[in-house]
Amino acid sequence: MKNELVYTLTESFESHAQQTENGVEYWLARDVQHLLGYSEWRNFLSAITKQKQPAKSLNKMSET
Repeated sequence: MKNELVYTLTESFESHAQQTENGVEYWLARDVQHLLGYSEWRNFLSAITKQKQPAKSLNKMSET
């Protein structure tokens, strides 16, 4: 990926960050959905759901 594209995507992502009163950054799932190119929530939710189990497995492996 070209550096310019990475910079543009990073700027776009960072511009959608929310912040708590304590200064902790977070992103709303509906914002991330569009940033990643998902036009429909159900498709985005499906992608997240598919990745939950592999992520849990990796977490368990790192704890051992």
